[in-house]
Amino acid sequence: MRSAIPLASALFTAAPTLAAYNLIKEYQGSNFFSGWEFYGNYDNLTNGDVTYLDQANATASKLAYVNDAGNAIIKVDDTSFVPWNDKRNSIRIETYDYFPVGTVLLFDAVHLPYGCSVWPSFWTKGPNWPAGGEIDVLEGVNLMTANQMALHTSSGCTVDGTDCSSGAGCTVMEKKDSSYGQAFAAAGGGVWATQLDTTGINIWFWSRNDIPDSVKSATNTVDPTSWGTPSASYPSGSSCDISQFFTPQQLVLDISLCGDWAGLANVYGQTCGTQGQVNSTSCYLENVINNGNYSSAYFEISYIKAFSSQADTFVATVSGSSTGLVSQTATGTAATGGSTGSPTSGSNSNGNSTSTGSGSGNGAAETAPRVYLAIATCVLFSFFNWAMI
Repeated sequence: MRSAIPLASALFTAAPTLAAYNLIKEYQGSNFFSGWEFYGNYDNLTNGDVTYLDQANATASKLAYVNDAGNAIIKVDDTSFVPWNDKRNSIRIETYDYFPVGTVLLFDAVHLPYGCSVWPSFWTKGPNWPAGGEIDVLEGVNLMTANQMALHTSSGCTVDGTDCSSGAGCTVMEKKDSSYGQAFAAAGGGVWATQLDTTGINIWFWSRNDIPDSVKSATNTVDPTSWGTPSASYPSGSSCDISQFFTPQQLVLDISLCGDWAGLANVYGQTCGTQGQVNSTSCYLENVINNGNYSSAYFEISYIKAFSSQADTFVATVSGSSTGLVSQTATGTAATGGSTGSPTSGSNSNGNSTSTGSGSGNGAAETAPRVYLAIATCVLFSFFNWAMI
């Protein structure tokens, strides 16, 4: 998740390829949170006015739990009085597993966080961000009415003339109705499908009543070729080789407040605040402190599923706990020292300076060599098996 104002909203088009993707991982029901690590630190990534709780405190505070419908709830604290200069509690979680090129993700949500100051996202990142790339599947701020999708890469990737390493990245605004905010909730939610393939990256969105039958019944396999034109498509080519710029991706869910995007005066003032009277502290002072008003600032997630195009491919894991199909394994964790999607120092929207703290990008660099070591191990193991034949 980069903190940036969208600069582009064109639709990049390319036909999805490959038909057979088999289920390799699902986050759903009572076991939803067992595959995630809680960040457990203040937002030193996008300078939001939140503290991301660890799992024990998130559970005790009822900010992360599974409801009676079997859906995962991830929310902002809506009950505490927050004094001036303090931050409000929220949640950021990251999967233990990394999913390589050749993966399709399905994300089914009944409700998305929205409201003035609210900045939610569902996105993916490599273990050595930004070298491993970033895919923003779902992101919005304040009272936006449409979802924003984006790619972020290291230098050298351009799509239709847009530099994906810029602050805004290669951004596409959803054209379909009910992709974000109150309209999304009123429609009963919807589903996103994200294809990470050597031929390109594609993102589809369907509102609840428009979800294809093949997606509704996707228990073991999916076939993207039957889904029609994606909402956003980034074809691989000479100007951006997806295999070069995207390594296995970790999934991230978070809800920040204000910060480097939602809290910018020219962004916040578009849908919130009093016109002509918005400044750099408005987002924080009008929302975060005191009792707050965050009854709509929550995810309700039915499931997240991952499918692979390679039957013998394994899901890469940073925990060392294999989920069954793994070709690239990293030990250790990228949690509070994990890779970041935005600057780790600067000024909060309430005017207080922040430091890099314990959650700076150094953790990502520590994890990356372990990934490469694991890859080398897998290659040597494969060679040994071949030699024995």
